Amino acid sequence: MIDRWLFPLVEEAMEDTRVTFIMGARQVGKSTLVQRIAEEKRWPLLTLDDQVTREAALTDPTGFIAGINRPVVIDEVQRAPDILLAIKQTVDTDTRPGQFLLTGSSNVRSNRRVKDALTGRMEVLTLWPLGQGEIHKSGNLVDALFQADPPQVDNAPVGRDAFVNIVATGGYPEAMNRHGRRRDRWFSSYIDTTLDRDLRDISDALKLDEIPHLLRLLAAQSAGLLNYTTLSDRLGLNEKTVKSYVQLLETVFIIVRLPSWRSGLAAREQHAPKIHLVDTGLLSHLLGADENRIRTDDQITGHIVENFVVMEVIKQIDSAEIDAKPYHYRAGRDEVDMILESRSGAIVGIEVKAGASLGSSDWRPLAKLRDSAGSRFVCGVVVYSGRQTLPLSDRLWAIPISGLWSA
Repeated sequence: MIDRWLFPLVEEAMEDTRVTFIMGARQVGKSTLVQRIAEEKRWPLLTLDDQVTREAALTDPTGFIAGINRPVVIDEVQRAPDILLAIKQTVDTDTRPGQFLLTGSSNVRSNRRVKDALTGRMEVLTLWPLGQGEIHKSGNLVDALFQADPPQVDNAPVGRDAFVNIVATGGYPEAMNRHGRRRDRWFSSYIDTTLDRDLRDISDALKLDEIPHLLRLLAAQSAGLLNYTTLSDRLGLNEKTVKSYVQLLETVFIIVRLPSWRSGLAAREQHAPKIHLVDTGLLSHLLGADENRIRTDDQITGHIVENFVVMEVIKQIDSAEIDAKPYHYRAGRDEVDMILESRSGAIVGIEVKAGASLGSSDWRPLAKLRDSAGSRFVCGVVVYSGRQTLPLSDRLWAIPISGLWSA
């Protein structure tokens, strides 16, 4: 079993918080993680995927929660969200920490009623698809970059073979054990199940037949600016509807919107978010791209690699000692694919290039950002498919893609 970065964070949260909620996409390992915790601590585990259990929770959520011995693990709580309000009543009476460990496949923070009810009582943690850092048991890249100490790599694979198989496979545990047509069929089933079941759980007023088309359009725009007007025109839907559908796809952890960094350092700053899929295996499937196409088709290679790097960094943010938020930055023609900003205002810049060689133009936007931000700028890296870590300029380095999991 691969140790997940989230495991110590869950244990830490349960030491001082009444309710801990693990949210994340389907099939990322939430159930496996809480099963391990339940077995180690000998706690009861209930899953709302079980029909009898779910019916009991739906029929009488207050009585259901009152009849459970605590501490308890409850899996897939989005299937009966009213039990969260019943849990709120329980932990208001009994304020001991570590009473409920919950999982869910939809973002509980999007439900205003639930969010307001459990504010101050619940810590929410996100489990993403497996990251390469988890697989390779590396240190935390985010912390290393904020210490201006990028990973020193000497002999990485060179060229697109350094990443093709990794990005095509993705990080869903079930998909990682499949290849070719079998993996494609798994992703097809995954999308059908998620869009039909999870979206119906959180919204019963949808024209769900429009969602798959929207998802394919978003995949084609991955690592690009999110343009609602273009999507609206392509789908023949009004812009407000498209925005609500995009939010729903984010709610069930299919996509991630990376907000723009508004620094005020330059004119013509772009404020639109960028769109990324949570997993490049899923992205490759939606684009109809196998390993060979990712290797040879320049029209998709750069987008997939940027999506991969951004998500690998996002997966490490929660377990980092530094509390940082992710953004992208674009001002005029200058673009930085990812910016991390700490609570103190320190920033790190990350640029992604699929090639194995670099020219000064590849790090010029990072250098401009460094010069504008001054002492706030800690470190900038260009992630590329070259052999080794190289210093580029003051506080700027090039690191191989494998440096993402070599900290």
